[in-house]
Amino acid sequence: MGATVALQKAFVPKFGLDLAGGTTVTLSPVTANGKAPSQESLDRAVTIIRQRVNGTGISDAQVAKSNDNIVIQIPGAGRDEALKLVSTTAELRMRQVLAVAAAKAPPVQPSTAAPTASGSAAATPAASPGVASTAKASAAPNGNATPAGRALSKALTAPTPEPSGTKRATTSGGRAAKASPSASASAAPSSSAAPEDANDPLAGQDTSGIDQALLTEFRNIDCSAKDRGQGAIDDPNKQIVACSDDGSARYILDKAAVQGTEISGAQAGTDPTTGEWIVQVNFKSKGATQFADITRRITSLPAPRNQLANVLDGVVIVAPTIEEAIPGGSARISGSFTQVTATDLADQLKYGALPLKFRQSSVVSVSSTLGQDQLHGGLISGAIGLIIVMLYLLLYYRGLGLIGMASLCVAAVVTFLTVDVLSHNAGFRLSLPHIIGLVVSIGITADSFIVYFERIRDEIKEGRRTLRSAVEVAWRRARRTILVADAVMFIAAVVLYFLAVGDVAGFAFAMGLTTLIDVVVVFLFTKPLMSLVARMRFFAKGHKLSGLDAERMGRTGRAEQTLQEA
Repeated sequence: MGATVALQKAFVPKFGLDLAGGTTVTLSPVTANGKAPSQESLDRAVTIIRQRVNGTGISDAQVAKSNDNIVIQIPGAGRDEALKLVSTTAELRMRQVLAVAAAKAPPVQPSTAAPTASGSAAATPAASPGVASTAKASAAPNGNATPAGRALSKALTAPTPEPSGTKRATTSGGRAAKASPSASASAAPSSSAAPEDANDPLAGQDTSGIDQALLTEFRNIDCSAKDRGQGAIDDPNKQIVACSDDGSARYILDKAAVQGTEISGAQAGTDPTTGEWIVQVNFKSKGATQFADITRRITSLPAPRNQLANVLDGVVIVAPTIEEAIPGGSARISGSFTQVTATDLADQLKYGALPLKFRQSSVVSVSSTLGQDQLHGGLISGAIGLIIVMLYLLLYYRGLGLIGMASLCVAAVVTFLTVDVLSHNAGFRLSLPHIIGLVVSIGITADSFIVYFERIRDEIKEGRRTLRSAVEVAWRRARRTILVADAVMFIAAVVLYFLAVGDVAGFAFAMGLTTLIDVVVVFLFTKPLMSLVARMRFFAKGHKLSGLDAERMGRTGRAEQTLQEA
């Protein structure tokens, strides 16, 4: 552990909310009908958020209900990623694209030439990081000016190059897909197409099957000014209007074909061919069937209805074009991801979708000034406790007390190194309850040494053994007592850790950790050291300062003679 600390140059552990400050977030539920949420849904949301921010259980993040709100305390300053993680619902839904246009209609340019049947100039929405333009010339003025992502397809053998930074959705085992010329050419306006109006974003697009209210909302929505952090409250059983993740495109989307509850798992990784970060999504059996069915149904439709939008919390993160059915129950999302953003998205999907939408009703930064005072107080109390125990060992056991003091110092060093390694590699954050647990455990650790020393003295008092043999016989008897006592303490700590949350769980973790360290130190340091000093004349002859002298132990004449002969 010392080498790990030195290599990582992490000589100070990370501190929890009460010692280093952090952020307190209050989330208020937002329901579609405006009524109060059920307690069952709140409890499930608390569980999922706690898993997200405190998956290992030792990061000192706290999540609790407060009436109908959820209060989250996150240690450390500047935890923007964590705030996004806890406040998003991570509900991934896959919806067919019914219509698409740029976020804002481009200014109308005077036309000098009338459009012909063979082709016309079409206003094409700018491609965004979430979509790639696949527009083609056709009889429709702009029906095929479609922002579309790219999807893997086993049907394509020579994919066209992609623009830099384009996100795309892929499946397990194919190549990048593109909009087919045939589909593009066949996208002529139908009898239900929108009126030919250059200012209308729906001009030339098929609007059949779309509710009139959605068409009005689609024309009026301004995605560039929309707050897309939380997303809209979208009903999976209804068509919706949504924006792309960067606000450059707007969509009309059909009912959800695959819902996030059908996701069985998600992992972040890298594409072996390109090296870019991706998120692999696996579906349950029902979700796999639904995914295969929707890709099979829309593959032959004209653009943009052959696109399948991946919608996360009401925001379109990618809208790939589908060219063939995709069976197998596995898909992946790739694009401008970093390791952090890919891991965050995978964690959100893996830990489950929140049953409620939330808004951040308050975000408060907690100062670390008071925490520093508490830290200093905790360290001082720990040092005072350690010094008192050492003085007691020294005054009562004299020379044997030096062995106990050395064992306590070793235990303290091992504890610090363990805390430091956990802090920088397992998300552990040292808080005041942890410090209290460590201080309380000083006495528990000293008990093990006392049990061993008393066994040695009992053996010598009887006068049947020399010090060297007494050390070995006493160890066989003492270790059973030590193990039983530590086992009881460890079981109590484990039960308390799993049944409690927050500060109490932190105290239980520290107590269980020091119990394990106590066993390691006694077996690997105290016992070998005692066997070594038993060979020294200072202890073997029962020197007055050794703690094993006749006067100190009330030794019988026979016992004193036996020890002197040794």
